[in-house]
Amino acid sequence: MAMGGFFRFLFAGILILAGAALVLANIGVVDINMDNAWLYIYPSIFVLFGLKWMVDKIRHKGGSWIFGSFFFIFGSLLLLDRFDVIPFHFWDIMKLWPLLIVYIGFSFIRKPGKVKVTYSSDGDDSGAKTEYDSSYFSVGEHEYSQPNWKVEPMNLKSMAGDFYMDFSKAFIPEKETPISIKSLAGDVHILIPENVAFRVDASAKAGDIDIVGKKAEGINRRLRYETKEYHSSVKKLDIHVNLKAGSIRVVTV
Repeated sequence: MAMGGFFRFLFAGILILAGAALVLANIGVVDINMDNAWLYIYPSIFVLFGLKWMVDKIRHKGGSWIFGSFFFIFGSLLLLDRFDVIPFHFWDIMKLWPLLIVYIGFSFIRKPGKVKVTYSSDGDDSGAKTEYDSSYFSVGEHEYSQPNWKVEPMNLKSMAGDFYMDFSKAFIPEKETPISIKSLAGDVHILIPENVAFRVDASAKAGDIDIVGKKAEGINRRLRYETKEYHSSVKKLDIHVNLKAGSIRVVTV
């Protein structure tokens, strides 16, 4: 989100929360004064931003399931404390560490959203490793779907998180471009235009793989796919994906 959009959303959220709080105070649901108003406002801001990040993720406009759901849960628990439903204070945030286990668990069973698939020609099992520099190592969501984003050699690594790459919106150079994705837990969802040659070498210790209709599920699974025109093409993608746990989906559009 651009900084202008961020502050506009923040200002709008504060106005909405202030109005809602005043309504609740006027009907006697809560007792709000200048001393305790902030105790209701900042948890509500957490909830609003958590919802926005989750909605943005659904709409493939950035966002994050992990951070969105975490702030939504954290803010909701703080609000429940304010309404005397359960005791939960700000520094009880450390009690939420088991959510990490929940996120890893969901990575085993969560499936990517349905995408219209156009099947390309059958590939074979040929493939070669390519060495290139690492770009970064991180935890969280990685999304490449902005209009005309520039494709460059990438070596993406993550402890946990999802990867979404839409090459149909990208500027792909006239050369072979290596892409490497490695993660302990997460989902990888890749969209590739029909007119772009590519090959994929995908492996998962636990999970499922779907490459333009070729599927593998279970433990220690690996699939390789290569378009027929790969070696004769100038513009092409060489994609390597390695997950410990999660799902890998590659489709042509």
